[in-house]
Amino acid sequence: MTCRCSFDVQSRFFILPLLCILCAPFIAIHAASTPNVISFDDFLSEFPPPVQIQAQTIWDSIETRRPSETGVTTTAEISDEDLFASLDIKNKESILAQLRERRVQLARARMEYEQALRTANQWKQFSDRIASVPDMGRIYLQSLRMAALSQERLREKKEVVLVLEKKIESLRVNASLNAISRNFTGGDWLVIGAYLVLTTVLGGLLAGKQADMKDFFLGGRKLPWTAVCGSIIATEISAATFLIAPAIVFSQGGDMTYIQLALGTILARFIIGYFFIPVYYKHEIYSPYDYMGRQLGPRVKNITTFLFMIGGILAQGARVYIAAKALQVITGTNTTTSILIIGAISIAWTIMGGITTVIWTDAIQFLLFSFGAVAALAFVVTAVDGGITALLSQAYHAGKLRAVNLNFNPKEAYTLWCGLIGFSFLTLSSHGTDQLLVQRMFTCKNQEDARKAVVFSGVSQVLTYLLLFVGAGVFIYYKHYPLTEPEQVVVTNDSMKIFAIYIVNVMPPLLSGLMMAAIFATAISTLDSLLAALAQSTISVVYKPLLKPEASERHYVLASRFIVLVWGILLTGFAILCNVIAQSYTDLIQFALAMAAYTYGALLGTFLLAFLPTRRDDRGLLWGVPLSMLLIFALNWHQAIAQWIVLLVGLFLMLQAFGRLRHEPQKVLYIGLAVLLVLIVGMAVIGTDPEGQPIFITLAWPWHFPIGTAMTFVIGILVGNTKEERFGTDSVTESFEAI
Repeated sequence: MTCRCSFDVQSRFFILPLLCILCAPFIAIHAASTPNVISFDDFLSEFPPPVQIQAQTIWDSIETRRPSETGVTTTAEISDEDLFASLDIKNKESILAQLRERRVQLARARMEYEQALRTANQWKQFSDRIASVPDMGRIYLQSLRMAALSQERLREKKEVVLVLEKKIESLRVNASLNAISRNFTGGDWLVIGAYLVLTTVLGGLLAGKQADMKDFFLGGRKLPWTAVCGSIIATEISAATFLIAPAIVFSQGGDMTYIQLALGTILARFIIGYFFIPVYYKHEIYSPYDYMGRQLGPRVKNITTFLFMIGGILAQGARVYIAAKALQVITGTNTTTSILIIGAISIAWTIMGGITTVIWTDAIQFLLFSFGAVAALAFVVTAVDGGITALLSQAYHAGKLRAVNLNFNPKEAYTLWCGLIGFSFLTLSSHGTDQLLVQRMFTCKNQEDARKAVVFSGVSQVLTYLLLFVGAGVFIYYKHYPLTEPEQVVVTNDSMKIFAIYIVNVMPPLLSGLMMAAIFATAISTLDSLLAALAQSTISVVYKPLLKPEASERHYVLASRFIVLVWGILLTGFAILCNVIAQSYTDLIQFALAMAAYTYGALLGTFLLAFLPTRRDDRGLLWGVPLSMLLIFALNWHQAIAQWIVLLVGLFLMLQAFGRLRHEPQKVLYIGLAVLLVLIVGMAVIGTDPEGQPIFITLAWPWHFPIGTAMTFVIGILVGNTKEERFGTDSVTESFEAI
C-alpha cells in the first residue's frame, strides 16, 4: 500500500522548474561577465586592405567627444570632513583615510566608465553606418559582436562605479548610525527587555496546556474572536508597514496614496468571511490545503503546502530583515544581531504554547503598536507650533495629504485601480489561502466568530492611515527642525529609517524605548505566526504521513516543537541573507511584497479551481503553478542569466506537455501559448533608456497577484480533465447555503 500523501511521479516534474525559478535571483545577482573588447586596429587586421581603409575612414568620422551624461547617479552630499566633524566616534581619522582612498578609486573608475561609454557609443554608430554599405557585410556582422561586447564592458565598468559608491556610502552611514544609536539610552533598553519578559510570561500563562495537536495548532478551537482579530492585524501590520508607511509620506514627492490599497483589502475580507470561511468550517481541517486536497486530490495538498512554505520563507524573511534594518538606529550597524534576537524570541514563544501563545502575544503587540502610533502622532502635533491646525495646513500645502491617484499607468503601484484589483487578489491570497493567517480563523469557536475576526480585522487600515499621517507629521517637524548631518546621511541612504530616527532622537527617553519595543513586536508577531503555520504544515504533509503515521498525540506535539526550532533557524538564516537579495529592489516595501507574489498567485488560482464549480481535476496545475511563478519571475528579472532560465524552464514545461499530452494537441497548444507569453514578458524589448540600454516589460507589484492567479486558474481549466464528481462536495454553492 503506497502512502497517500507522498508526491506521485506526475506531480514531481514541476519541482525542478520551481527550484530553478527560486534559485535564479541568487544566480542573477552574482553572475558577472568579463567581455574581451579589442582595439579597432586589431579588429580590422583580419579584413582585406581596401575594406580596412574604408572602415577606418568611417570610424574616424565618428565624434568621440566626452559624454555629458555618465549614466551614474551623482548627487550633492555632505562632505566627509563636515560629516565627521559632527560625529563623536572612535577611529574617526582611520575611517576618513579609508574614505579618501575609496574616493581616489572612484574617480579612476568613473574615468574608465566614461571611456567605456565613448567606446560603446562609437561601436554602435559604426555598426549603424556600415549596415547599408556595399561589400561590408562580414565586417558589419563582426561589428555587431563588438558593439555587444562593448555594451557588456560598459555594464561591467558601471558596476565597479556603483560598488565603490556603495562602499563609500556604507562607511559614512555606518559611522552616522553608530553616533545616532548612542541616543538610545540604557533605560530605553530596559523598557524593551521588560516588555519582552512581560509578554513572554503572559503568553505562557494564557497558553495553558497543549495535550494534543488540536490544542497546539488550533488552540482547542475556543479562542475569542477579538483576540484572533488582534492577532490577524498584528501579523499583517508587519515592521514593513509600521516603518515604511511614514517613510512613504515623508519622502520627496510622497503622499498618502498608499491608503488606496485599503479598498481592495477591505472588500476581500468580506469575500473571505462570507464565502471562504463557511466551506472551511464544514469540516474540522487544519489548513486551506486540506480543503484543496479534498476537492482536487491528495497531491494538491502537497503542492499547495510546498508553495506556502516557499512563499512564507521568502515574504516573512524579507519582513524580518526590514525590521532589523530599522533597528540599526538603536543597535548601530549590525542587522544580524537584531535578526537573531527576533528569531530567538519568536522560536521561544511558539515552542512555549503553540498557536494559543502566538495569538495572545500578537494581541498584546497589536495594542502596543497601536498605542505607539497614537503616541508618535500626539508628540509630533505638540512639537509643531500651532498644533494640529498648523500641521494639517502645512501638510496639505506640501501635497502630503493627497490620497487619490486615478492614473492608469500600470507601472505605478499606488493607484485606485491597484487598490481595487491588485490588492483584492493579494488579500484573498494572504488572508484566504495562506496558512499564516487562515490558521487563526480555525482557532475560533465557530464560523460566525471566524467571520467577525477576519472582517473586523479591516480596522488595520485605520492604523495604516494613522501611520501615514505620522509620516506627514514627521515631514513637517523636520521642516521646522532640519535633520543633522548624520541623520541626513542615513535618511538619504535609506528613507525608511526616518521614523526610527524620529523615535530615537526626538521622542523622550522611555517612550522611545516603548516605541522601539513596538517595532520589535511587529517583527516577532510576523515570525512566530509563520513558525506555527510552518510547523503545522510540516506535521500534516511530511512528518505524520511519511515518518510517524501511528504515533501518540503527545509525540506529535513534541515533534512540532522541534520542527518549530528547525524552521526558526532556517528563517533567521534567510532573513540575514536578504541583505544581498534586497540590493536588486528599488525600495524595501516592493522587496517584501514581491517575495510573496511568487507563490500567492499560484495558491489563489489553485484555491479558485477547487472552490468554484469548474469540474476540473488537478492535472492542469502541473503546468499552471510553475508557469504562474515563472511569469512573475520574468516580470521581475531581465538579466541575461534570468532570460536563459525563463527559456530553459519554458522549454522543459513544453517537453513535459508533448510527452504527457501528445494525444491532446489542443491542450499542448494552450501550454505553448502560455510559455510564449512568459517568454515575451521576459525577453521583449519595448524601448531603450538614455544610455541605450534595453527597456523590458514591467508592471507595478500589485498587478503581479491577479496575473499570477489568472495564469494558474486558466491553465488549470484549459488543461485539466473534466470530472463527474469531486473528491469532496464543498463548493461555492454550499458557501451560499452556509451564510
